[in-house]
Amino acid sequence: MKPGNVLIAMLCILALGGCSYKPLYGTTSDDRGVVGELASISIPEADSRLGQIIRNDLLSSMRPAGRESQDRYRLDLKLSKSRSAVIDKKQPNETRNSVNVAVDFTLLDGEKEVYKGKTFSQVSYDVVRQPFADTQAENDATERVAHELSADIRTRLAAYFATH
Repeated sequence: MKPGNVLIAMLCILALGGCSYKPLYGTTSDDRGVVGELASISIPEADSRLGQIIRNDLLSSMRPAGRESQDRYRLDLKLSKSRSAVIDKKQPNETRNSVNVAVDFTLLDGEKEVYKGKTFSQVSYDVVRQPFADTQAENDATERVAHELSADIRTRLAAYFATH
């Protein structure tokens, strides 16, 4: 690296330190930070496989194993799932479907609603007209949708806690 580039990098680092830049998941001695707030969210049991995957992803990323935290918040999730044809041609046998999932989520502090949002995702998959393969492809697409949605919900909650 050239000496001029090193100097510019050092100036940028110093400038970031002077502004109000704060890492999203950073903590200070006087507050719990985003990580502590995320760990205090309870999520009720889900009634569908899709809801279970989203719940499990959220719990494993917000409340790591071995870390016990007092529940302060409750996160309610309402899911809606649909399947639609993206490509449906009989000849030459090209069919592609998509799994569409929308999640309305509400963060409650006791009975008081403190944050709410909506997120959605769509993942497509090929239909090969083999029952087992088609079922597996749809299940895989559903799992990918769930992982995308849980990551988005976690990021939105972290952003909320970072700004409040």
